[in-house]
Amino acid sequence: MPVHVISEANRCLQCKKPLCQMGCPIHTPIPQFIKAFKENRLNEAGQMIFDNNPLSIVCSLVCNHGGQCEGHCIQGKKGVSVHISSIENYISDTYFDKMKITCAPPNGKSAAIIGSGPAGITVAILLAKKGYHVTIFESKDKIGGVMQYGIPEYRLPKSILERYRKKLLQIGVSIRPNTTIGGALEIQDLLDDGYGAIFIGTGVWRPKKLNVPGESLGNVLFGIDYLASPDAFSLGQNVAVIGTGNTAMDVARTALRHGAEHVTVYSYNNEISASPHEAEYAKLDGAEFEFDLDVVRITPEGPLFRKRLRDENGNETGFSEEHVQAQADTTLICVSQGPKNKLIMTTPGLQGNDHGLLITEETGMTSIPRLFAAGDVVSGAKTIVEAVAKAKVVAESMDRFMMENP
Repeated sequence: MPVHVISEANRCLQCKKPLCQMGCPIHTPIPQFIKAFKENRLNEAGQMIFDNNPLSIVCSLVCNHGGQCEGHCIQGKKGVSVHISSIENYISDTYFDKMKITCAPPNGKSAAIIGSGPAGITVAILLAKKGYHVTIFESKDKIGGVMQYGIPEYRLPKSILERYRKKLLQIGVSIRPNTTIGGALEIQDLLDDGYGAIFIGTGVWRPKKLNVPGESLGNVLFGIDYLASPDAFSLGQNVAVIGTGNTAMDVARTALRHGAEHVTVYSYNNEISASPHEAEYAKLDGAEFEFDLDVVRITPEGPLFRKRLRDENGNETGFSEEHVQAQADTTLICVSQGPKNKLIMTTPGLQGNDHGLLITEETGMTSIPRLFAAGDVVSGAKTIVEAVAKAKVVAESMDRFMMENP
């Protein structure tokens, strides 16, 4: 066991009002699992974490801990916060493979899960534990959604998702990969086949455009498409990344790891929207940043910008008349994503908002009874832990609905 994990656990003050737990979107019982860990009750600690958050291994690696649990740790007020994520990761990773998930006897009811991202996996596990037969429909060849195709390997080893696949099969969950609902099969087919409730967790995979000329050129890519399969692309030596969110940071760091010599991240204002630690890592990896550059068009040579002008107080005063040509072999656009509209187009009565996100009640039920949704397809691009937290609520709603509506 790494000595620093023990040392960090010993630094926990076991606060009566744990701010760390309050800062966690899913309210992980941090003092309790650290106490159990220190008392050599690792399995108990692991079960405690998993019961609260089925995706604890993933969240311990990719959460914005500085803005959540660790950022609220009382030790950080005058010193250094307890490294909660390392403790949680050690416990979760050690316990996961030997963990036995206890499921209730089969209740004769079935549920369908469309999409195997964070929300879909969470709902599948929780319903399987309650005795439902669960079938996951995944449009790609591997489960995980954004965890598989949107987070780089160096941040989230894909072997973890394979372990989740095996665990799902162990508890009786059926998985149908390469099966798109809204294609040969539609939601009505699932309803006709007797699924008591259907969960939609299809995420946001449609990249948003800049709406400038040149976005269809051969030297232009969308960041979310690049992250799905970086080995499939040849970016060249000089890479321009448009956007400063967490996806842009992942794209910049992945490009540098795949042979790019110079990666420049461009912001249309004077801010970075990614979490501070993600931006710092991008800088450490060698990414450079340019600010107040608004894209006018993309050319074969790279993006063409106009400079945003500011007065001595930093207030915007307009744009420069002259344009700035950046030299880039490849330009990657990373300005957020929206949902694909296949389900709405093929499901009469399924309502979305102006952005194509599904409209749901607090329970997670959509405009069609028996159809529930949560995660990015409802909220827009959020964090994994937020998707898990909402999925827990929706799984309970689906259970109540199926019990009350046989």
